[in-house]
Amino acid sequence: MSVLDLFSAQTREWFASTFDAPTPAQEHGWPAIASGEHTLIQAPTGSGKTLAAFLYGIDRLNPAPGEGLRLLYVSPLKALNYDVERNLRGPLAGLRSELAVAVRTGDTPAKERAAMLRKPPDILITTPESFFLLLTSRARDVMKGIETVVVDEVHAVAGTKRGAHLALTLERLDHLLGRPAQRVGLSATQRPLEEIGRFVGGGSVAGQAGDARPETPGASGARWGARPIRLVDAGRRKKLDIRVVVPVEDMREPGTGAATDPLLGSGVGLTEPPGSGGAGFAGAGAGTGGEGNSTSIWPSIYPELLRLVEEHRSTIVFVNNRRLAERLALRLNELAEREIARAHHGSLAREHRVEVEELLKRGAVPCLVATSSLELGIDMGAVDLVVQVESPKSVARGLQRIGRAGHELGAVSKGRIFPKFRADLLESAVVAERMLAGEIEETVIPRNPLDVLAQQIVAICADEEIQVDELHDLVRGAYPFADLSRVQLENVLDMLSGRYPSDEFAELRPRIVWDRTGGTIRGREGARRLAVTNAGTIPDRGLFGVHLVDGGGRVGELDEEMVYEAR
Repeated sequence: MSVLDLFSAQTREWFASTFDAPTPAQEHGWPAIASGEHTLIQAPTGSGKTLAAFLYGIDRLNPAPGEGLRLLYVSPLKALNYDVERNLRGPLAGLRSELAVAVRTGDTPAKERAAMLRKPPDILITTPESFFLLLTSRARDVMKGIETVVVDEVHAVAGTKRGAHLALTLERLDHLLGRPAQRVGLSATQRPLEEIGRFVGGGSVAGQAGDARPETPGASGARWGARPIRLVDAGRRKKLDIRVVVPVEDMREPGTGAATDPLLGSGVGLTEPPGSGGAGFAGAGAGTGGEGNSTSIWPSIYPELLRLVEEHRSTIVFVNNRRLAERLALRLNELAEREIARAHHGSLAREHRVEVEELLKRGAVPCLVATSSLELGIDMGAVDLVVQVESPKSVARGLQRIGRAGHELGAVSKGRIFPKFRADLLESAVVAERMLAGEIEETVIPRNPLDVLAQQIVAICADEEIQVDELHDLVRGAYPFADLSRVQLENVLDMLSGRYPSDEFAELRPRIVWDRTGGTIRGREGARRLAVTNAGTIPDRGLFGVHLVDGGGRVGELDEEMVYEAR
């Protein structure tokens, strides 16, 4: 029996005319999804796992379009959402499907949001924060028909408070539905797989029932309490061509010539002078590592980056902050005396991000200088080379970024890492070695982040009165809160209801009403407004909007560090 026999004749015909054969992620993922159980598919970039999740859902919904929202796709990156929506058009057109697809993020105009409420789409693509807002607003009724939730890029959120926030939102959806929606998690390679499975499936630690049991090649079954989840490991290691590049002969004396260390690569590399602290662009003058300084590494980096860009058809240069992305793109263009590079980061308005992505895909611009905005699964087409300026800081992030090159099954991912100073060189060498060996760090999921819990409790109480016992069960369904004690929960309820530890907090208004006799809680007036205006977890940096004068429109955002420097 072929795995394609799980689909309708129409879908089988379209797939056979479009692809040679299912990828491993699809071969093992489709039977797991078809079982109706929660499923986690782990596979590298370019393995077809997103289509594995969507195609079965489309095939199941196709016979009855227009019956309301039934498939929800959640991605941690706005840019990825629009890319997924665009890539869905191919299968939907090929299947002559009448299913409606919509995108809901912070960029979605109010007119489009209102239209979704009047006529809900069959498939909604959104972010964790917009998912939370929908569930907390009066639009929550449109979600009562959801059957499947696809959670993409699980590896990007599982180890963060943002992931804990999402896990609670998923439990709130099940509470609204009165039944569990099937969860399909998609992740790049992470360790341990069972822990990521617990995050996706949820369930109480008290009911945990042992380790995963292999069932078929590439798949396993595991149970945590009453939450079965199928684990599909299609994480075949990609072929990597990685070198650490040092463009100077001596990292202590930048600008003295090219390095030729056979272990680190010849002809390229980078560093900053001792005592610079990795200042890079930020400094100027003696000992700061500024661009105008004769001891700076940057004058040695630019020509090497330009050479690499000109030797390849398409290149993505990853940096670790927005400021560096903008400035590095500017310097490359100045050096080339034409536009060969554009900056891409999460602070750009949606229209500008899409424009920049399309320029690279069409070959109009051979290089994008990006932050983590292009780290996830955006389909950037045939990228030849990925350059990482400064250590990627982790093996998982390095593999995800360099995996952007050769974004096809079986293709070689070519990457070059440019360290900026001596300590950075050591870290880059270790990370590169572990990337080649596939030694990914273990993901550590935060346990009981009470600030996230407090925010979600206010949101839950905004619409309904709920028993404390019921709330405790709901919260413990999310794996990051699976071992939350009753004492911890009641301490948070004490704070939210106005019982503060000292008079210093006396001016803070209570957010909920806790009836200790009846064992219920409910939101005070303004609870919903408070929840929706404070959605999500606190970002690392604040953002400031940038607008054209005279009401000419929104350009994007700048982070607080760049605003401070530009004052």
